[in-house]
Amino acid sequence: MTDILIVEDNKELSTLLCDFLRAEGYVVSSADSGEKALALFEKYGARLVLLDINLPGMDGFAVCRRIREQDNTPILILTARVDREDKLNGLILGADDYIEKPYDIDILLAKIKGIFARRLALDNLTDGDITLNLADKSVTLGGSPVQMTAKEFELLHLLMTNKGQLMTKELLFNKIWGADSESEPQTLTVHIKWLRQKLEKDPKNPVRIQTVWGKGYRWEG
Repeated sequence: MTDILIVEDNKELSTLLCDFLRAEGYVVSSADSGEKALALFEKYGARLVLLDINLPGMDGFAVCRRIREQDNTPILILTARVDREDKLNGLILGADDYIEKPYDIDILLAKIKGIFARRLALDNLTDGDITLNLADKSVTLGGSPVQMTAKEFELLHLLMTNKGQLMTKELLFNKIWGADSESEPQTLTVHIKWLRQKLEKDPKNPVRIQTVWGKGYRWEG
């Protein structure tokens, strides 16, 4: 996925912005029209869109509307149009900020870094050396990826978001597999065993996933 999609018909400005952001370590793509921008977004996605309003053909407001219909990707409007009505229209359509040209590149970079920091915080759940990426359903332990099935991930997420609390076997089973599931309750025990094998230093003497005998389990991290 692209980090930043720049939608700007001024080729000189677009090139300068691309070069600057790539030097900061971002993966950047660019489009000089609304139609090209939407085609790139639908094919590759983007974690942030920098969007001009004055574009040939489909204008930036239409691009903003189309993106918002399918995704909550942050959108920063960068434009020379400074009328109050334009600002209100952009924000009403779902833009996260409206920045007037000419803009200070350091302020723009600070806004971009702030957006990525907030998005990272929302997309990740961390406890000690374990991190769950909620966006792509992946898990890392000490920075190394840990392979998880969908049910293992759901179970781990439920335990971690209720750290220190007793989660009964019935509650865990019903939440993950559903009360009407054809799976056997023993399925929960098997999945707990698999999680311990992947996350505990000594699976036979678990520290992270504690058993509360006769009741259920508790995540201690």
